[in-house]
Order: sequence, then structure tokens, then C-alpha cells
Amino acid sequence: MFKYETHMHTAETSACASATGKEQADRYKELGYDGIIITDHFLNGNCHQEIKDCDDWEKKVDMFMSGYEAAKAEGDRIGLKVFFGFEYCHWGADILTYGLGRDWLLAHPECMELNFYDFSKLAHESGAVLIHAHPFREAGYLQEIKLVPQWIDGVEVYNGGNAEQVYNDRAKWFAEQYGFVQAGGSDNHHTWWNKLSGIYTDKPLMSIDDYVKAIKNNTIAGIIYPDGKE
Repeated sequence: MFKYETHMHTAETSACASATGKEQADRYKELGYDGIIITDHFLNGNCHQEIKDCDDWEKKVDMFMSGYEAAKAEGDRIGLKVFFGFEYCHWGADILTYGLGRDWLLAHPECMELNFYDFSKLAHESGAVLIHAHPFREAGYLQEIKLVPQWIDGVEVYNGGNAEQVYNDRAKWFAEQYGFVQAGGSDNHHTWWNKLSGIYTDKPLMSIDDYVKAIKNNTIAGIIYPDGKE
């Protein structure tokens, strides 16, 4: 089987991360992963303030994608697949978004003016899929648990950044209740983070479109659990 990280951040883009894109790529290659998906906090989330403050949309997109680009360059050099996604913020719901790249962002500056429901509609019309990350996490920066089942395609039922296992257990219950695709991710921001997760596939992913198809067709082969749990 093939091994992929689906939820991670870079210091170039996410204000809460300390690992650079290059460092992330190097570490995951060393650990035997076949690929990673960079999902930095989107422009409405915890990306660097200088990115948010940039008035030039094309430059803003370039700045936002700099962590991914650094990881991608290193991945190309060392033989690690690196794909692009982002973590959209919706008032307590963090939504991993896959299938929207640079061209889409450049063509849709209005996405920052849309509410989440209109963003979801536009993203789906553009072929993307949305995975609800850590839906039952409780933390000081989260004021509420917000569930949006009619607007998503799957649930992250294991998140390595959750402080309590019960948050993952509840996410799995949520996914089972709605029949959602179940995914896992590390939510890794740092080179020292040890609770590394992700997903297995039976076939290699050659592009982010392959992961989108795996979600749509529910062909994820399994979740990577740090403790060896199946």
C-alpha cells in the first residue's frame, strides 16, 4: 500500500507552524511516506498577517502558496509527491479543501467575500472535495463545535493534533452516522511532532485529482494510526 499525509502546515504560510516546507518534505521522505498534501491555513484563517494584508491578489496567492512551493521543490528533488490543498476556516469548523489550485485561486478572488455555504457550492461546482477536520476538537481558540454535514464530503476521524482521543472517537461516530468517507491526518506544524497520521491507498496518487477521486469513490484503503491501531 501507499502512504500519504493529508493535513499539514508550513512555516512560510501558517502563522502557527515552525517547520518549513523543505523540512516537512525531507522528514516525510525519511519516514517512508509516498507523498504529502500541504494544507496551510487559508486566507480567512491563521496564515501570516502579511499575507492577509497584501492588497495585490496575485501576489497574495503567491505568498499563500510559498510553503507548498518550497515543499514541492524539495519533493521533486528527493522523490516525494507533494500536493496542494488548504484549510478553510468557518467559525469553529476547519475544512480541508482539495482540488482547487493556483489557477482556481487566481480566477476567484471573490472567494474571500463568500460565506462558507457559497464557498462550498462554488468549490464543489469546480470539482473540489471538502473534509471536515477535527470536528469535535475542544480548545481555547474554538468557541463552539459547528457541524455542517450537508456541505462536506468526508470527515477526518483521526487527527494527530487532538489533545484527547475522545475527539477522534466522536468524529468517527459523526462520519458513521452520515456514511461519510473517513480520513486521517497529522495536523503537523513542526519537525518534532510525533503523532504522524495520514491515509493508505492501494494505488499511488499521481496528482491531487487522484486523491479527490479516492474521496469521491470512497477508495481510501485505511488510516495511519501512530499507535499502530487498525
